[in-house]
Amino acid sequence: MFADRTSWNLTTNRLAEALARHHATGKPLFDLTVSNPTECGFLYDNDAILRALSNPAATIYQPEPRGLATARRAVVEYYAARASHVPAEDILLTTSTSEAYSFVFRLLCNPGDELLIPAPSYPLFDFLADIQDVKLIRYPLFYDHGWGIDFHALQQAVTLRTRGVIVVHPNNPTGHYTNSLAMKRLNEICSAKNLAIIADEVFLDFSLTQATHPSFAANREALTFTMSGLSKIAGLPQMKAAWLITSGPEPSKSQACERLEVIADAYLSMNAPIQLAVPSFLQQRVGFQQQLIARVRGNLHELDCQIAAQNSCSRLELEGGWYVVLRVPATRPDEDLVVDLLESNGIYVHPGHFYDFPGDGYLIASLITPEPDFAEGIKRLLARF
Repeated sequence: MFADRTSWNLTTNRLAEALARHHATGKPLFDLTVSNPTECGFLYDNDAILRALSNPAATIYQPEPRGLATARRAVVEYYAARASHVPAEDILLTTSTSEAYSFVFRLLCNPGDELLIPAPSYPLFDFLADIQDVKLIRYPLFYDHGWGIDFHALQQAVTLRTRGVIVVHPNNPTGHYTNSLAMKRLNEICSAKNLAIIADEVFLDFSLTQATHPSFAANREALTFTMSGLSKIAGLPQMKAAWLITSGPEPSKSQACERLEVIADAYLSMNAPIQLAVPSFLQQRVGFQQQLIARVRGNLHELDCQIAAQNSCSRLELEGGWYVVLRVPATRPDEDLVVDLLESNGIYVHPGHFYDFPGDGYLIASLITPEPDFAEGIKRLLARF
């Protein structure tokens, strides 16, 4: 009765089962995996949010496949503030970056075609690709006092069925940006092999240094699809507003925009109240981002102080984003370790294999965890070693 593409193993994994048992006991939980900013104690201008959703214009239906002009102009202004020129006609609004991915996968790939994705990276891609009948091929990132793309391995992974390369900028969970030299090399490879670049920039604004990292949105060397949205930029995942920007050489760019408009017109998924509120929500991002970056820096400082007081564990370098990779003694499989940490110490972290780390000894922690929980959770975790 059901399609093969949805034949996932839906059995609850050991960590989820252990988490459910822990919740049932009512014992304290030091959750170092939190990713929902609306549950992390950040202050929002609730009145402004609700006013933005009360625009009388929302009572009029104006179907626009690419999204309402007012919302797309607000996205133009967002990139202008980052010194990137993005024409409004190159922007297409979606309800999420997941929907943006699905549009691009449908645009580029026939069933069984391939896309290259970085490893480590977050696991959402596999489900999106399965739903769209796309095959994902990993290309490795390497770590040497910082992260980089293994371009030799990336080129070796290209086949006649490869249609594009996904790059997460900055990557989740490694927290590294694609620097200018890597962008140049990526453009050279994709241009030579007629591949598209698919750039996920949901964490772009959350740099931990003073450096401003350029967006792929203005990339012109290869056909490029850049996506982001309010979920991370403004800390509003519940508002379901994102965008997809097409750039690159002609005529590929124009053809891609025309085809994407037809795909979007078939769904018309964006609702009017949210589209009309996008300009206000983007204006509110500054206050939210200041709070979040201060939280991340504070938790990172706390982590470094605790790590300095022992000699068993360390952390990997990161440039931005919300997560940190911890290096711990690889005395047993990561899944066994995180289940034990949860059951014995009330600490919830993610194992590295969730993100395609190549071996054991990697744990992933969220840096937006409220400070007291983070400090105590890290203290308990390091005490185990």
